Amino acid sequence: MRTRRLRRDFYDRATLTVTRELIGKVLVHQTPEGRTSGVIVETEAYIGEDDPACHAAPGPTRRNRPLYGPPGFSYVYLNYGIHFLTNVVTEREGAPAAVLLRALEPLDGIALMRTRRSRMGADPAGIATHDLCRGPGNLSRALGIGLSENWLDLEGDRLFLEDRGYAPRTIAWGPRVGLTVGTEHEWRCFVVGSRAVSGRKAK
Repeated sequence: MRTRRLRRDFYDRATLTVTRELIGKVLVHQTPEGRTSGVIVETEAYIGEDDPACHAAPGPTRRNRPLYGPPGFSYVYLNYGIHFLTNVVTEREGAPAAVLLRALEPLDGIALMRTRRSRMGADPAGIATHDLCRGPGNLSRALGIGLSENWLDLEGDRLFLEDRGYAPRTIAWGPRVGLTVGTEHEWRCFVVGSRAVSGRKAK
């Protein structure tokens, strides 16, 4: 199958549908340092002001403005002052929702990913390839994604997603990770058996 860039209509759908169909797609970040990419193997949905775990729960704010914007844009934020987390905005403009990208199986730029992880004190020789983008903070760090990538158009040439024809293996749903609210929703989607998956029920 030929590589195909994901377009606006892919994201302009129900968030849980996008959450599922992002599995197997490829996230690409093009920077002056080089190109890095990986196959998405774990995602989480955050949907609307009625979802207490969604950043839209308090209503519109300066921080969460991308959630209320058009679909197909990035939403990157700093979590606990430590990790940058990468999301893609879904659904129509004005309906705040996004999918958090939790884990990738690395493809392009693995050496660069190791260098970026080592800048944060990790021993590059001691990081297994499947651990480079395991967890949303590591994913962003390995791909060089930070606040300067917030609110980027994913139809552009800097940060984007592709369909390279990867057929996902067995896929399952489970609870979102690390939450104290909204825990009743099984809105985390992941590839069963992938060693890159970060959350519970990863086996």
